[in-house]
Amino acid sequence: MNCKVIAIENQKGGTGKSTTALNLGVGLKMQGKKVLLIDADPQGSLSISLGIKRPDELDISLATVMGNVIDNKPFDDDFGIIHCSEGIDLMPCNVELSGIESYLFTVMSRECIMRTYVNQIKKNYDYILIDCTPSLGLLPINAFVAADSIIVPSQPRILSTKGLDLLLRTYSQVKRGINPDLKIDGILFTMVDARTVNDRSVIESMRETFGMKINVFDTFIPASVRVTEANMEGKSIFAYDNKCKVADAYRNLTKEVLDIAAREKARFRDDGSR
Repeated sequence: MNCKVIAIENQKGGTGKSTTALNLGVGLKMQGKKVLLIDADPQGSLSISLGIKRPDELDISLATVMGNVIDNKPFDDDFGIIHCSEGIDLMPCNVELSGIESYLFTVMSRECIMRTYVNQIKKNYDYILIDCTPSLGLLPINAFVAADSIIVPSQPRILSTKGLDLLLRTYSQVKRGINPDLKIDGILFTMVDARTVNDRSVIESMRETFGMKINVFDTFIPASVRVTEANMEGKSIFAYDNKCKVADAYRNLTKEVLDIAAREKARFRDDGSR
């Protein structure tokens, strides 16, 4: 089984990373894919969005797993994974991960701890989505090292898009130094009000600025109170309101992500046959 690992990251908070991880994950599951979500943000937003009301009370979380990797303690593939009602799996997270991030500074090969875990379990999945913390510290770098590609959610706001340069610099450093196969699947605009001139002009400007080098997804995620309501209910947008415009948008995003993977596999086959 070929598993694709996608890190979902923007160092600016409030861009819809957790919402995108959840709904893209469920969208992929609805297309017959086996999916694991890894919550790599100590705030535990993704875990809460999947109905884990008190992630800080969990006995096992990503911090536990990474601690075991650091200490070279063996554990089963299923260790700590929660099988969620919507058919996807979750490696949850809580505030203990902040302590692990601090500890990583003293660890050999500190950028590769998450990759060691992901490499152990990826045989069980078609897709692993990593919801990153809004920073460019050691946790997101671990996610970039573990990943095949990155999706960058961004609001169509000038301040939100300005930070992309720093993220792209970190991506380039990881690609050059540790993970040469890392790619950017695309920039995803979220919380878009297509009725406003500002949102339309920022999206168009970003397509012109980055479009030649980095994919900007055709799909954008519209602003909607339904997303907040779904998150509060601990459900994906598909389970909460399958016919709303946000659900349609995440269906379209899922198709784009699957198309990217299909093109990559076709290129790999072509290269292998030469």
